[in-house]
Amino acid sequence: MTRILIAEDEERIVAFLEKGLRAGGYVTTAVFSGHDALAFARDDDFDLLILDLGLPGLDGSEVLRAMRARGERMPVIVLTARDSVSDTVASLEGGADDYMTKPFRFEELLARVRVRLRDSGGATEPTILTAGRLTLDLRTRRATVDDDRTVELTAREFALLETLLRHPEQVLSREQLLSHVWGYDFDPGSNVVDVYIRYLRRKIGPELIETVRGMGYRLVR
Repeated sequence: MTRILIAEDEERIVAFLEKGLRAGGYVTTAVFSGHDALAFARDDDFDLLILDLGLPGLDGSEVLRAMRARGERMPVIVLTARDSVSDTVASLEGGADDYMTKPFRFEELLARVRVRLRDSGGATEPTILTAGRLTLDLRTRRATVDDDRTVELTAREFALLETLLRHPEQVLSREQLLSHVWGYDFDPGSNVVDVYIRYLRRKIGPELIETVRGMGYRLVR
């Protein structure tokens, strides 16, 4: 069981992060101030911290320095609206393992979480996802159908197919797919999911992704 602490004061972003991380099998806890972040961020309790710099009460950079000073070694991914080079450098020199600016795409954040957990000896993530006739290699970013047909995917197609493969036989709504693949600033009225589902069907076969009318899409085994 991999435990992730989220220190972020925007409730909308917290809800988005918790939804996506829990769907990926992680256990999450959220705190909304710098003081709470510092109190909760203990290696014995969490495997990774996602840290906003602009926290009320105590700035995220201060939280990070205090954590490292007392010996906490958990990986820290800074997630912030501050995008200057000086902020990035200061965070990395202060002990952050990675740095992402908002707005962000969830699939990129999830990939960074997996890398940091792997590097720190955390839970091992599978590198190949399989469902029935379909296999997706997370390292080469290629899909294989029926063990003999390799399919090249764009970045969005890959992220969409990975999300479906992590939830085989489960109906995923357009909103869920939008939030996972296109990020928390997605337009709920967009038809981009339907467009990319059509792209995937052309490449892997129309029978592998089922439309569930009024609900969303399901990957069939």
